Amino acid sequence: MLFLSIFLGLLPSFLLIGLGGLVRGRLSDNAWQGLDRLNFEILFPALLFVAAASRPIEISQVVTMAPVVWAILGIGLGLGWLTRPLGPERFLDFAGAWQVTWRFNTALGLVAVALLQNGGLGEMAVAVGMGVPVANLFAVSALSRGGAFGLKQTLTKIALNPFLLASLSGLCVGLLKIQIPQPIMAPLELLAKAAIPIALLSIGATMDWRALARLDRFSAAIAAIKLVALPAFALACGVALGLSPGIASVLVVFAALPTASAAHVLASAFGAERRLVATLIAQTTLLSAISLPLWITIAEVVFTLR
Repeated sequence: MLFLSIFLGLLPSFLLIGLGGLVRGRLSDNAWQGLDRLNFEILFPALLFVAAASRPIEISQVVTMAPVVWAILGIGLGLGWLTRPLGPERFLDFAGAWQVTWRFNTALGLVAVALLQNGGLGEMAVAVGMGVPVANLFAVSALSRGGAFGLKQTLTKIALNPFLLASLSGLCVGLLKIQIPQPIMAPLELLAKAAIPIALLSIGATMDWRALARLDRFSAAIAAIKLVALPAFALACGVALGLSPGIASVLVVFAALPTASAAHVLASAFGAERRLVATLIAQTTLLSAISLPLWITIAEVVFTLR
């Protein structure tokens, strides 16, 4: 029954993704790309900032979560490298697909934590704030091996990432326990409310809905790492380290998220095979409709009843 209630809790989000697929023809490709850009530059940064800044954050929370978040991403990097013999011959194309094993869909993460009895937006904002710079460092570094960007351009892209800037700014406000005046917070909260539904519609509009039919050994290995191995590792860390239920549950959700929907944009910018990455994104997103509520259920049972 717990799994069913969590699945039903996530169902509206997946229905919005499905609606995006149904209405994709109502807008041009440029319009959908514009919405993605709006979300990336303004709406999601507002959501991440509000999530972190609207409640006090203890430094112990950051110190506890950061090493586990980085370890989750590192495990994804290492296990993903093991799929190299199964992947594309050209390294740049492999690097585009490789990033799928550690990047994460923030939109679904912020929806999923709302279903937890322990933990919530504040903890997820900390996880995202700690994860964004490392995930981007891994992705841009891997893709840079295949060609386009130098060290300075790579570091600049990482440092100016809106998710990173918003998350770290919100963390600083939360850690310093600064009270931002309501007239300033109110417009940010309005922007934040628009972020998730627009992101979910855009995911559905740009996703290849026939991707599961093209699941092969390589893509199955990538999906297994992202949706099974990483959340299992996070669960083990939560138990072994004796983490609080709120932090441990959020870390499992963070690790269980499908790949960031914009990963194919980064791959394309470097000249990697975009369609392969888009297919992997679709596969992990579709499969997460089952795997994500399952991992939330497991986390609730393990950490609430512990």
